[in-house]
Amino acid sequence: MRLRSPLFAPGDSDRKATKAIASAADCVILDLEDSVAASAKDAARAMTAGIVRANPGRDLIVRVNPRSTQWYLADLAAIVPTAPQALMLPKCTGPEDLVALDHHLEALEVASGLAVGGIKVVCLPTETAASVFNLGRYAGAPRLLAMCFGAEDISADLGVTPRKPDGSYPDAIAWTRGATLAAAGAAGVLALDTPFPDPRDPVGMARETAAAVADGFAGKLLIHPDQIDITNTAFTPDAGRITWAKQVRAAFAANPNAGVLSMDGKMLDRPHLRLAERILAMAG
Repeated sequence: MRLRSPLFAPGDSDRKATKAIASAADCVILDLEDSVAASAKDAARAMTAGIVRANPGRDLIVRVNPRSTQWYLADLAAIVPTAPQALMLPKCTGPEDLVALDHHLEALEVASGLAVGGIKVVCLPTETAASVFNLGRYAGAPRLLAMCFGAEDISADLGVTPRKPDGSYPDAIAWTRGATLAAAGAAGVLALDTPFPDPRDPVGMARETAAAVADGFAGKLLIHPDQIDITNTAFTPDAGRITWAKQVRAAFAANPNAGVLSMDGKMLDRPHLRLAERILAMAG
């Protein structure tokens, strides 16, 4: 599953979900949390389960409610039998939440006749000030596919605006962003950047997306279909970059025991190979 452009769609709107699924977004995140009012949780859960069942060939992620809420277990019980590609766990306080989720998923997968471990997890581990201090502990967490940086919730926790007037982040938010990248790298999973909040500002979206690419994110969470093309273009390596990556991979394939190689007069070592593999993965 490619994660350049995961697009949110509310789980209680069949119209918006259908539009998102038909879009060019790499995958769609059907949301049972923030975009659904408490009074609509049951209806959204049933609707989302139906949408996942009706679209078995589409890469779908379902954002369930946090583990601390009354809706969490009911979300899992309704959604797991539909076999989405992944679940998104919000308000993730630490790897212990993923261990608990893994146990719940394993039991439900067995009960549903699904392969154990087939449903992966994308986590949101930066939504509270307390949770960011656990970012370095996710290496080896079960089922983990990606870690997401979210600027909005932690900003509220700190009592600051998510972005300054020039689009830059306040210091604590910038620190959290960098820590998310480092944590994902340490865990060997992808890092996804925070949504850009204004779909009417393509210039700002392009600027922030370019920065996400340069800083090492693998994709960017999206809140509107108009943001898809900007994101897919930014996160797709150009032809020159792809050619370089193929040459690096071929060089190491021809010399599998080499630690260091020379290509076009420049030294290559194993980190270059890892970069090349990542570029080719992003290219699809």
